[in-house]
Parts: sequence; structure tokens; C-alpha cells
Amino acid sequence: MSDPTSSAKNDAIDSNGKLKRKDYERELARLHVELVKLHQSHMPAAGEIVIFDRSWYNRAGVERVLGFCTEQQVKHFLEMVPIFERVVVEDGIILLKYWLEVSSDEQTRRLEARIDDGRKIWKLSDMDLKSYSRWYDYSRARDETFLASDTAWAPWYVVHSDNKRRARLNTLTHILSKIPYEELKRPKVELPKRQHRGDYKDTDYPFRVIPEVF
Repeated sequence: MSDPTSSAKNDAIDSNGKLKRKDYERELARLHVELVKLHQSHMPAAGEIVIFDRSWYNRAGVERVLGFCTEQQVKHFLEMVPIFERVVVEDGIILLKYWLEVSSDEQTRRLEARIDDGRKIWKLSDMDLKSYSRWYDYSRARDETFLASDTAWAPWYVVHSDNKRRARLNTLTHILSKIPYEELKRPKVELPKRQHRGDYKDTDYPFRVIPEVF
């Protein structure tokens, strides 16, 4: 017997192995609805989600690889991170950590696409190029970061992100699976009647209206 979930997944993939745009947008819209329901659950502050980007771990990553800090500073940081994160979790906060893993080939493809972009909207800095050349130094830094901070109370979740669409959908789905929530009943909203015009007259004030170019 065929797996209906697998069949549905196959139907959403085009001949190049990519997720079809219409299927991606449909799933993204569905997940957004679930996120709105989640926002209505009681969180540390009702409806509040705080997102930290990778800069929180820069001391063990970029700063270490490019020599912006000492090895002693890195060691101290990696010793303190699991302690700090345990305090956060024990205070009742749900802490989810995602590592977006990109393959060497995909990183090269993305950077080459930026270089070849005729619109010139992308710019590669000297640091971008230097970082690109230090792939295995970053790999070692990642391994040590995981060894120090992939804990039972605050584990790292790895997202294979060569395919951005799948990565977004998979990550949103995982977030929703890790936070308990339920759809709350909402009161029916009815628009009240507007007041009567009375003696109000439309103004002839010369408003500065922007050009309607669209």
C-alpha cells in the first residue's frame, strides 16, 4: 500500500526536484495561520516571540575563526553558554535553537550567483571572501560549539537549508510541534454603525497626495 503522505510530497516536487511554488505558498499560508493561533497562547509575555540571530554565538564562530577574540575568551564563552541557557529554560522560557546547515557546493553556488548578478544589488565584502576560504575552520568551530552547547535542556536542531523553501516550511512545522497551543475561541466581531454626517462638509484642503505610479 502506498503512503499518501509520500505521494502528496512527490506531487509537490517538480521535475528538477524543487518544491513547486504553488505548493510552497499554500503550505506557508497554512503555517502562518497556525503561527497566529500560537501567538494567542500565553507565552512569557502574551503573544511574544523573541528571535536571536547567529550573532549570539559569534564569539564561538566568526570572531574565533577570523581572529577577533582570544582562545581564552572562546573557552570562557563556551563554558558560560550552557549555564546561561539552563537558567533561561528553568525560568519557564521555551528555548529553540536552529542551525541552518548549508553544503559547501550550495554556498559556492549562492556566492557565485551574487557575483554574476547583473543588477549589482549584491556586494561581497572582503570578510565574505575571507570567510568563504575558511570553510573547515568554521566546521571545526561548529563542532566545538555543538559539543559545548547541544544540551538536554537546550538542544540544537539542524535544518538542511540548501533548499530555502523546504527549510522554511520544515522549520516552521518543527517550531509548531515543540510549543503546545490550542485554537482559542474568539468573539464574533460586528462593525458598529457609523455616525450620521450631520453638518460635516468635505474639505477643500490642498492635500499633498503622492503620485500614483502603481
